Amino acid sequence: MNIFALSTGRGPSGIAILRLSGKDSLQISKLITKKNDIKSKEVNLCKFYDPSNGKIIDEGLLLWSPGPNSYTGEDLAEFHTHGSNAVVSCFLRVLGNQENCRLAEPGEFTKLAFQNNKMDLIEAESIGDLIHAETELQRQQAIKLIQGNASNHYNSLREKLVKSLSYIEAKIDFAEDDLPENVLKEVQVSIKQVHKDIKQILEDQKIGEKIRDGFRISIIGDVNAGKSSLLNLLSKREAAIVSEQEGTTRDVIETYLNIDGYPVIMADTAGIRKVKNKVEKEGIKRAIKKAKDADLTLIMIDASKKTINKDLKKLINKDCILVFNKSDLSKKPPKNEFKENDQILISVKNNKNIDNLIKTIKEKLSKKFMKSNNILVTRERHRAKLNAALKEIEKFLKKDQKKEIETAAEDLRLATRHLGSIVGKVDVEEILGSIFQDFCIGK
Repeated sequence: MNIFALSTGRGPSGIAILRLSGKDSLQISKLITKKNDIKSKEVNLCKFYDPSNGKIIDEGLLLWSPGPNSYTGEDLAEFHTHGSNAVVSCFLRVLGNQENCRLAEPGEFTKLAFQNNKMDLIEAESIGDLIHAETELQRQQAIKLIQGNASNHYNSLREKLVKSLSYIEAKIDFAEDDLPENVLKEVQVSIKQVHKDIKQILEDQKIGEKIRDGFRISIIGDVNAGKSSLLNLLSKREAAIVSEQEGTTRDVIETYLNIDGYPVIMADTAGIRKVKNKVEKEGIKRAIKKAKDADLTLIMIDASKKTINKDLKKLINKDCILVFNKSDLSKKPPKNEFKENDQILISVKNNKNIDNLIKTIKEKLSKKFMKSNNILVTRERHRAKLNAALKEIEKFLKKDQKKEIETAAEDLRLATRHLGSIVGKVDVEEILGSIFQDFCIGK
C-alpha cells in the first residue's frame, strides 16, 4: 500500500509539499507528470495532471528518492506545488484516486522510517518534539536527540549488559569447564558502573521533561502588589483580571510563555493575607501549594510599603526571587533580612526593569537545572524503563552469583530488555501507537 499526505501546513501559502511513499510511487509520479525520465538526484520541473481527464492541476517541482535512500526507507516522491487550498485539495483527491493509495495516518511516514531502520525510537520521538518546539531551548534539545547523543549512550550501556550476560550464560552452559576465575568479578565491576551511570541519568531533576513541557513559575505575594498585571505584561495579553479591589484573583491562573527562549508555565495566584471568606481562603491555600510545587517562585511585594507581610516572609526561601513592584511610587524597596535572595525593583505600570527580571529568571533556572550531563530524560516512558532496568540490576547485585547464577542471569536479561526498549532494540509494537499518534499527518 502507498501512503500520501500534505506535509506542509494547510492554508494559502507560496509552496505546498505533498509526500507519496510506497513501491508504486514512481509509477504514480510518471502518471501524474506524464514524464518517463524522472531523475532521482535532480530537481524535476514538471506539470502535474489529473490522469482521469488529462487536465493540468499545477506546475511545480518533483523530488524523487528511491529506497532505501529516502526518509521512509521506501521509494518516496515529493510534489512541490503552489500552496492554495484549491491546488492542494485537487492534488490530494487525485492521489487518493490512484490504485493502492490511501491518506497517511498521523506520524506514519516517521513510523515507516523507524520500522525500516532509518532511525531509532528516541530519534523518532525527537522529530515530534522538534515539530512542536516553541522555544529555542526546546529546539536545541530536540536537535541533540535527533543527532543520536542519548541513543548512543543507552546503546553503550545496553552493550555492557549484553557482554556481562554472555559471560554469565557461558558460566551456566559450560559449568564443567574451567572459565577464568575473574569472570564474575569483571561482570560485577561492569554492572556496578552501568548502575552508577543510570542513577546519574535519573538524578536530573526532570530537566528534560521541564524543557519539553515548560518550567513552572509561580507569582505569589501581597494583595494588589501587581501579580496579575505582571502576568499580563509578560504574556502580552489580558490573561488575568486586574482591579484595584483587593482579592480579585481567587484561583490559580496559568499561561504558557516563551521567556527569551525558555518555555515557562507561569501561574498568577491569590494575594497572601488574613481572611475569613472561605473562597478567598481556599485561593490562598492553592497559592501556597502552587509556590511549593513550582520550579521557581517570584515573591511579589509592594515597594511602597515599609515592611514585608509576615505571612509572606514564611514562604521566602533561597530559591525565590523578590520582586518589588511600584518603583514609580518608591525608589527603594523596604529593608529586609533576605540578603541571599535576588531582589529586583520594577514598575509594571511603566514597564521598567522588566528586562532585568527576565534575565534573572533565566539565570536562576539555568543555575538550578542546567547540568553538564548531556543525556537528558525527555519522556516518562524513558524514565520508567530506566527505573525498571535499575531495579533489575539492583536485584542482580544483591544475589550470590555462584549460588543463584541462573536467576541472576534472568535479572540481567530483563534489565537489558528494558534498556533496549528505550531505543527500540526489542519488540516495541505495543508502544508505537502512543508515540506516533501526536505527530502531524504527513510526517
